[in-house]
Amino acid sequence: MTLRICILETDILRPELIDQYQGYGKMFEQLFRNQPIPAEFVTYNVVQGQYPADDEHFDAYLVTGSKADSFGSDPWIQTLKQFLLERYRRGDKLLGICFGHQLLALLLGGKAERAAQGWGVGTHQYRVADQPEWMTPSVDDLTLLISHQDQVTALPENARLIATSDFCPNAAYAIGDQVLCFQGHPEFVHDYSRALLDLRQEQLGADTYQKAIKSLERDHDGYVVAEWMMRFVANGKQKAKAAEPA
Repeated sequence: MTLRICILETDILRPELIDQYQGYGKMFEQLFRNQPIPAEFVTYNVVQGQYPADDEHFDAYLVTGSKADSFGSDPWIQTLKQFLLERYRRGDKLLGICFGHQLLALLLGGKAERAAQGWGVGTHQYRVADQPEWMTPSVDDLTLLISHQDQVTALPENARLIATSDFCPNAAYAIGDQVLCFQGHPEFVHDYSRALLDLRQEQLGADTYQKAIKSLERDHDGYVVAEWMMRFVANGKQKAKAAEPA
């Protein structure tokens, strides 16, 4: 079984980074190559108004990170929200990372806003709060590369908390077999995080910048989260197939 994933790319990288990293869609494709579940990917940049045709079938839709605010009023964000709400209502599986994590929380009854804690940058460790069957391999703590100044401050009513920390209480959540979201960036690599930190050094301030640079000495669990995401989609697909009439 090969999964078919639609990547909804919600940003265009800074000009200084495009040549080396291309875009978040490409980063996710590289990440998912290293997990054991076969999958193929098609990327659409929704900032540029790109969307799949109505008759295209995907096993899941993944919403990437973005410089934009999930609670922003940009027309492309409003279009994306309507698209995702339609997909949710018809039962499609939705995955969200950073901006996508926040946008889906907002869309489904939660709250996202500028965080009083300030910027989260570098690597960050979370406590795993729940371990459903698809969370293989199993870990007690999760370390991810992060870059955000907004957070989900209230989960949707029917959401299940997956990972948490004092700095970011609602770091990951799931809604049934349909929605799975993470605040951290499994697709980031250390060099990309370092480049972002250097570009934002003045904005972050010396203390936050130096602590973040130091934190990059730690490994992260991006490949673990990648496998969780694909197992989440595959598990839901298997359940749906088993429920079909013979």
